Formats: sequence, structure tokens, C-alpha cells
Amino acid sequence: MSDKKNQKIGITEVVLRDGHQSLLATRFTLADMLPIAKKLDKVGYWSIESWGGATFDSCIRYLNEDPWERLRALKKAMPNTRQQMLLRGQNLVGYKHYSNETVSLFIQKAAENGIDVFRIFDALNDFNNIEFAIKAVKANGKHAQGAMAYTTSPVHNLNTWLDYAKRVEDSGADSFAIKDMAGILKPYDAFELVSHLKEKLTIPIHMQCHATTGMSTASNLKAIEAGIDNIDTSISSMSMTYGHSATETLVSMFANRECDSGLDINLLGEISDYFRVIREKYSDFEGSLKGVDSSMLIKQVPGGMLSNLESQLKSINQEDKLEKVKEEIPIVREEFGFPPLVTPVSQIIGAQSLLNVTENSRYGSLTSETKKLLLGAYGKLPGKINSEIFKKASDDPPEKENEKNTSELEDEFKDLCQKNELPDLSSNVENLLTYILFPNIAFNFFKERNF
Repeated sequence: MSDKKNQKIGITEVVLRDGHQSLLATRFTLADMLPIAKKLDKVGYWSIESWGGATFDSCIRYLNEDPWERLRALKKAMPNTRQQMLLRGQNLVGYKHYSNETVSLFIQKAAENGIDVFRIFDALNDFNNIEFAIKAVKANGKHAQGAMAYTTSPVHNLNTWLDYAKRVEDSGADSFAIKDMAGILKPYDAFELVSHLKEKLTIPIHMQCHATTGMSTASNLKAIEAGIDNIDTSISSMSMTYGHSATETLVSMFANRECDSGLDINLLGEISDYFRVIREKYSDFEGSLKGVDSSMLIKQVPGGMLSNLESQLKSINQEDKLEKVKEEIPIVREEFGFPPLVTPVSQIIGAQSLLNVTENSRYGSLTSETKKLLLGAYGKLPGKINSEIFKKASDDPPEKENEKNTSELEDEFKDLCQKNELPDLSSNVENLLTYILFPNIAFNFFKERNF
């Protein structure tokens, strides 16, 4: 056991990002975040995760909000607390790989606009997909946290994670994170994993566990006993089910102990009261899970993926197919080489599983993103791919995209602004990045915002 087991535990509060992404399909507006920001800033969290993940997409697709404006506003409202984001390595906050030039520019602008901590992961745990981002964050003087997407399969074991973590540390990262997006990290496995990581690494270790299977609080407890430095939690009124263990629960468990987080439980209670009321406004986006879903110990479907699948099935009046889709997902995952189910791979496998079920034909048709995943566009899949499906993808590959440099994309953006009767937005780098990341929806967003 680590000799650091009694150190003060840092808390990363996730209610402003992963909390509502998992429970409410990422629909919180900035207007509902700002009134509580001052109290959040007083708590003394190690960091607040407030940006990245699906928030960028949700802002421009559903909320008519500028994600860059959101970031600046949150940083201004919480000047005393590190602002943290989730970054998908070469995918950034989009759903495909972007050039190093785009990754570098995005990280620079995110840092300038208020991000202090970048949690960087790759859906396939392909280190080549996060190395450049880690170095770009360091070049901008910010905290680079390399993360692993935890999963279990015949092709993953303890050495997989230890080797990966060492590569992260050797790349210059400031910390390492365990990302348990499906809530499948068992308590004693968490103790073993953290214990070995503490022996192997010199940098701090953080952990995020989802509550879907009911194990997250126990896993956090065992990780703390093993000497972990920091854990993710979500305020109690926005916790559990598809989300995370409650902040107050973990804070109370270690109150008056040597590893006491030092956070004010009464202030946390006030924050929880606020979000309890706000949550009611978003009830249409709630998932159906009312307790725990132990089937996820087999299926490994993360909370955000489940709530989005439910939403998609409702939109086509086939919500009765949810259980069948959940049963299909682990089958597709195995045939695709056991990738972790995390964005963007979770969306790709989820979409293909949904298609298999709703068309009542397994792989009768392959989505374009399925083909890209199987053919290596997202990196190296960890296991063996079903040969028949691979052949089908190879025989009808998706059209290859021509990668353009930033100056070409800027000219393209400028021309499209003119065609759409908008002022030239390309001179603003943040607008340009929004266009590069989401070209298909950017102009609807810009028009609605009256830029």
C-alpha cells in the first residue's frame, strides 16, 4: 500500500460538464450555471470540469450558445478555481481526427479563453492520438493530464494500463487519470490498479468513475485507500444513475480524517439545493434509469451513451427497442476488436448497433463512421476485427477526406460567410475553429446568433 494514503484528497466537481452530459444529454445552459458559479468558486475544489466533451457540440447544435463565450464567462465567474476540460486527443471535441495544426490552435485558444487543466484521452487508448496534444498543452503553460479509457476485455489487463500510464508520464504530462466511463471498475480492482500506478509513476493520479452499476463510491473509497490524489464527483442533486458519486458523500466519508478534503459540507448543500431546482427544467432529457443497471457490468455502456440512445429511439418512436440495442452493443464491440465504449467510438458502435436492431439486419448496412473505425481512421483497434465485417468495410470504403491546412479552411470559411450573407467571421480564430470542428451545423448556429 502507498505511503501517501493519508494525503488530502483533491476533488474535481463535474456538474457543469459530465454531470449534466450523463444525466441530461448536455442541455444545461450558461444562464443556469452562472447564478451558482460564485458559490462553486468558494468551495475549494481542486478543479471544476466545465467545458469540453459534448458541451461544445451541444452549445451550437441545441442551445444557440457560443461555447467560447461560455468558457470565458465561467472563467470570469470562478477566478479562484481551475477550469478543466475533456479533450479527445486528435479528435479535440469533434468526432474525427484533426491535423496537428488544428489541435495546436484549438489548445492555444482554449488556454487563452480560460482552460487551466486539459484531461486528454483517446477512445482506443492509442497513445499516438494523445501525445501531440499533451505536448501542445505544455507548450501553452497549462496542466496536461493524460487519461486512459478503462475497459475490460480479453485484450486488456493490468499491464496494458501500467504501460500506457508510463508512456503518458514520459511524454511530460503533469498527471494521469483513470476514466471509468461505464462504471465497471470494481473496488478491489481499483485498489490494485491505483496501488500499482502509485508505484510506477511519480505524477499525481486522478480518477473518474460513473455510478451506473452502483460501484463508484466503493471504487473511489478503495482508490483513496490505495493513495490516489484526486477523484471526480458530482454535486448530490446531479449524481448517481448514469452520473457519478455524490460530492457530499465522498467529502463526508473522509471528514475529520487525515485525508479530509477540507470542503464545506454546508456550502455544498446550498449548491445541491440550487441544482435540485434547476434539474426539474430539464426533465424531458432525463434517462429512465432509476437505480443501478448491473447489466452494464457485461455491456459496458457509458451513461451518456445510454441517455443519448434513449433520446434517439424516442425521436423515431422506437423506445421499446432500447433493451435490444443494449444487447447488441457488446456483440458489435467484440466484433470490432473490443474498443472501450467512449466518445467518439461509443457513438459509432451505438449507431451501428441501433441500425442493426431497427433494420432487423446485422450489418445489412454499415455507417460511414463504422467503416472509418474498422479501417483505422481513428487509430489502432485493440483486438481482432471480425474478418467478414472488415471485408465489407474494405470493399466499400468511405470517401477519403482531403485534409486542408488552416489557411485553406480560413479561405473556405470566408467564401461561405459571403454566400450565406454573413459578415466575414474568419478573422476571429474561435469562430474559425467552430467551423472547422462542426462545418455542417456551424452556419445555422452563426445565422441564429446574428453574428
